[in-house]
Amino acid sequence: MTKTTTMLTVAGIAVGGLVAYAVYFDYKRRTDTNFRKQLRKEKKRVAKSQASPEASASSSGVDVNALKQALETVKQEEVPATPEEKEKYFMAQVGLGEQLCAKGPASNLDAALCFYRALRVYPSPVELIVIYERTVPPPVFQIVMQLTNMDVKERVEGYYDCFPPKAMNVAIKTVEVPVKDQPGAVTKKKVLVCTKDFEAGELIYREEAIVTALDSDLQGKGTHCNHCLRSLDPSSAVRPESDRLDSVYCSIECLDKARTHSQTLLFSLDSPLPAPLAATILPAARAARDEAQQAFTDYLKKRGKAASQLVARFIARQVSAETAKMVPSGRGSTKGAEPVLTDGGDYTLYDHLERLRYVEVTPPEEETKILREVLKHAIPGLEEFVTEERHATYLGGMSYNAFGVYFGEGRDDKPEPTERPEDIEKSRTPVGTQKQVGTGFYAVSSYLNHSCMPSARPSFDRGTAELHLIANRPLKAGDELTVAYVDVTQKEGESIEEVRRRRRVELVRGWRFACTCERCAQESNGVDEGPAMDESKVSDVVKRAEIA
Repeated sequence: MTKTTTMLTVAGIAVGGLVAYAVYFDYKRRTDTNFRKQLRKEKKRVAKSQASPEASASSSGVDVNALKQALETVKQEEVPATPEEKEKYFMAQVGLGEQLCAKGPASNLDAALCFYRALRVYPSPVELIVIYERTVPPPVFQIVMQLTNMDVKERVEGYYDCFPPKAMNVAIKTVEVPVKDQPGAVTKKKVLVCTKDFEAGELIYREEAIVTALDSDLQGKGTHCNHCLRSLDPSSAVRPESDRLDSVYCSIECLDKARTHSQTLLFSLDSPLPAPLAATILPAARAARDEAQQAFTDYLKKRGKAASQLVARFIARQVSAETAKMVPSGRGSTKGAEPVLTDGGDYTLYDHLERLRYVEVTPPEEETKILREVLKHAIPGLEEFVTEERHATYLGGMSYNAFGVYFGEGRDDKPEPTERPEDIEKSRTPVGTQKQVGTGFYAVSSYLNHSCMPSARPSFDRGTAELHLIANRPLKAGDELTVAYVDVTQKEGESIEEVRRRRRVELVRGWRFACTCERCAQESNGVDEGPAMDESKVSDVVKRAEIA
């Protein structure tokens, strides 16, 4: 079997047999942990024969600047939209790459660019890299790996040039924080700063939630929109024909958004794919999907945790965003499938979640299994995406970063929790989690750190989950923006020591860190409380980017 035949055979198996991967293959190519590990291994292997970029250019016969220019050219090229078009494109690029290899060293760069283009649309990139290593001439393979490494490096390092959008008047800044009881030691941390001056009470930015979850005690009562969380009169609510959560909506617009983002995949038997991509659902498959969804719905109602639902909805919205890219322009409605969170750059929802801090959690084994079943029967093969490790990371990210949505001073009718205090689910809610109607996950606001003397506060004064960040005091450009994750107000009859202890205990239980803000330091009366504890983590890719 020829090199071309070998590669095309594997490609045919992948494109034909792993149909589900097509809905998130682009996401997998950019974010898969194994892919990154393979890149690091290949980079080390190549590095053995090159001491510097100049040496690399010498060994491959291609100037580094020429590589960068070629990579930029390829990245500007339009990628085919449908699976069929991608398969055809892949085969054409591999075939052309083989022809160019036969022409000799002078065509090495052009050949490598063909193989790199094929890699961009292949559903299992690690597998293809292994095939390339075995079948592509070493000098050409080396160039392919250099292009790939350059692309990954640029994506990691260039993220904060695009995010947050400059129109939001904020930016992400990396600061060095001293490590207590370790003289000279520092750790790096991301903070959100304003990029212009603000007066007290002034609006800094508005941000829509990527996903929301209504509090479990309000679910099915018909009093709040299941998408934007707006309070409503049950008699005027928009009700879908069928919905396992007994969801209601304040408008047709919210109903349509909910269906597009997650409701269809998770809680209905309609096809989760846009009309141009949808296939006929056979009775047996429909029955299996029905059973899986019912088990998932029963589990959510029993568990009553917002994070579990937020994770499921986040995954569903990722699928929605990826499938939207596969629909040719003008065919089918995919409006609003993927939020615009950056000023340019080809970044996905996972790129945003991956860079956030999270806490380690262990999801119930039952939860992972049930969620995988829902995904499996919606789009066979999609369940492979939800490993135990990834599910735990998602839950940890939602648990650490979700905000409580409340209106006015909050509600007073939420049932008192019966769990142990350390097991009660927390969200970033300045009036207290008991006052919220639901939770939301926000890409930019997740970078707001806690302070017991916050410089800003979240507000939901439109009566929806749209978060408005309001300045608590005059701010100058470059000032850090902070909010209170818990109720930091001193209650009647509560001493300074008592309120300090209450808020710090809540922070440890909900976010696993000991607050070191100015107020806590002032109210400590000089008592040495030992090393400041912070159990939150960042992903390995973020750590590597910080070190670089």
